[in-house]
Amino acid sequence: MGDIILSGGLDEIDEADIDDDVLYEVVNGQRVELPAMSAFETVLATVLAHHLCSFAIAKAVGRVATETLFFLRALGANEERRPDVAFVSYGRWPRNRRVPCVKAWDVVPDLAVEVVSPTNTANQVQTKIHEYFRAGVERVWVIYPESEEVYIYSSPTQLRVLTRNDALDGDTVLPGFRLPVAALFEDETADQDPAP
Repeated sequence: MGDIILSGGLDEIDEADIDDDVLYEVVNGQRVELPAMSAFETVLATVLAHHLCSFAIAKAVGRVATETLFFLRALGANEERRPDVAFVSYGRWPRNRRVPCVKAWDVVPDLAVEVVSPTNTANQVQTKIHEYFRAGVERVWVIYPESEEVYIYSSPTQLRVLTRNDALDGDTVLPGFRLPVAALFEDETADQDPAP
C-alpha cells in the first residue's frame, strides 16, 4: 500500500484509504506504515499495559492505551505517533470526558512506551523520543527485549538504564507504581510442569 499524503489535519483522512489492519503513524504529513512487532514484543507490551492499567484503575489516576494513535498537535498539523503503550492522566483528559471515536486521540500522553523490535533503527527510536518530549510527554520508557533493559527518559538527554535486578517506578507520572523489570521478561511456562 502506498503512503497517503495528508494536507489538513485529523479530519482530512479519507476513511476509504485506510486499511484498519495496518498500523501506521503520520510523520511530516505522510502516512508511514509500521512494521509488525513479533509475538514476544507484543506480549511484553501487553504485560506492561496490564500492570499499568491495574494500577491506574485502582488509584483512579488515568487511562492506559496500547497501540493508540495520538495527534501530537505541538509538533505540527500532521503529526501522529503510536506508542506501544501510553498513559494519559485524568489531569490531561478528565475522567468524566469520554475518549472520542477518532483515528487519532487529540491528547498528549504523560507516559509513552516503546518496545524495540529488530526492525527498529536507533535513529527511529531517538527521533520518537525527541518528538514525544517536544509534544509534552513527561516520561518515555524504551524497552529493549534482547538485553532485557528499560531506558527511562526524563528528557531526551537524561536517562537511567534498568536491568532485571531493578524495578520500574512511576516517578512523578504514576506515583506509587512499582514493577520489577524481571516481571516483564518472565517465562510464563517457568512454573509449569513440562508436558509429558
